[in-house]
Amino acid sequence: MTGLPEYYQQYSPEFMLGFALLVLLPISIILYVVLKRVAPGRRMFLALWIALYFTVPLAAYDYLYCGLVLGRGIGFLWEFWYLTVYYVIPWLLAPAIVLFVNRIEGHQPPTGGAA
Repeated sequence: MTGLPEYYQQYSPEFMLGFALLVLLPISIILYVVLKRVAPGRRMFLALWIALYFTVPLAAYDYLYCGLVLGRGIGFLWEFWYLTVYYVIPWLLAPAIVLFVNRIEGHQPPTGGAA
């Protein structure tokens, strides 16, 4: 497993910040390509499903390994911040990409108001 035995703790915070930002570029491109191919009415549902699919299992794995095996408990969320950010980023990034794709394609979200 990449990053073990210190689970990325051997790298400086600056390196990990740069790495985390660098990973966002391919993730954004992949999300854009995938979501652009989906019908506009289903994009947000798929974006939220992708966020769920990639965050919950990884958070559970990280808790099992960092929290339980390494003995850090829930405090691993702060100590391993470079993992924690990826539990939040997909929930922000995927919907933002849907809004971007819909906007460039001229699709407007429903207003929800009665006429």
